[in-house]
Amino acid sequence: MTKKVEINWDQLGFDYLKTDYRYLSLWKDGYWDDGVLTEDNVLHLGEAAPCLHYGQQCFEGLKAYRTKSGEINLFRIEQNARRFQDSCQRLLMPAIPEETFIRACLDVVKANQAYIPPYGSGGSLYLRPMMIGVSNSMAVKPATEYLFTVFCMPVGSYFKGGMRPVNFMVTDYDRAAANGTGQQKVGGNYAASMLAHEIAVKKGFADCIYLDPTTHTKIEEVGAANFFGISRDNRFVTPTSPSILPSITKYSLLYLAEHRLGMAVSEEDVFIDELDQFTEAGACGTAAVITPIGGIFHHNRLHVFYSETEVGPVTKKLYDTLTAIQLGDLEAPQGWITKL
Repeated sequence: MTKKVEINWDQLGFDYLKTDYRYLSLWKDGYWDDGVLTEDNVLHLGEAAPCLHYGQQCFEGLKAYRTKSGEINLFRIEQNARRFQDSCQRLLMPAIPEETFIRACLDVVKANQAYIPPYGSGGSLYLRPMMIGVSNSMAVKPATEYLFTVFCMPVGSYFKGGMRPVNFMVTDYDRAAANGTGQQKVGGNYAASMLAHEIAVKKGFADCIYLDPTTHTKIEEVGAANFFGISRDNRFVTPTSPSILPSITKYSLLYLAEHRLGMAVSEEDVFIDELDQFTEAGACGTAAVITPIGGIFHHNRLHVFYSETEVGPVTKKLYDTLTAIQLGDLEAPQGWITKL
């Protein structure tokens, strides 16, 4: 009999909620062990673990969805596995094989099926794979032992009361260095963003816009998400830079804009002083899929795109198309959906 859990699906946010099982595997003496599912949600670390002192850790974020027929879909998990390997290599950590990453995620979803929000609730099961250096060492060098883990939790609809535009402000702070770890999903990038985010929120904005760290003239990221704009000549445009995280959602939207909406698409420099070229703008990522941008505050002026209160038609179409694919309501491009 399938387990039942007492959860008010309509009240779910993005807060941590302990589920039944998570996956753990240890790398030691050059090998990964077989890995296990465990009910223990506490990680036991030595006080000198490099992940605690020197930030030798990386992570991923992906979702599983309940379809109308009751099936379970995972969205583009192979892309998460490959990006995770890239992050591991950048931080001199042993790459977890793609097949191990995928199997661990599938095992965790299967063991926690009761926590997947029902179809129509707007919710999903969020998975957090991560790797941390755990051997005791005070020297600034790679760890000799690593822990790979995957846990999950149910999350609700990102937009309570419907998707609506929000405003952002440009910050003078940088989230990553020009030749740093901006392209990798590592904790240090997010720690560097916390102060700028807090300043933006206190000033009444949803988050901040980061410019390129070299010239501070080009848009890079929007908080912890990627930026895109819809140009006046109906192109889907997103910034290019060696310090932007390669968002799986962004590349999915690039594909859908071109192949489903018939738009021209481009990755190019997006200059903060040339916002007039865009009629719509948004931030994209796993959590919200798309957050419509109403306006960007820069040099004491709020530049408004389509509207501060209404979602632009192209942004809405892209959101509806991608979420329908994730939920199994629309045919997915080949390889995008993995069924449990």
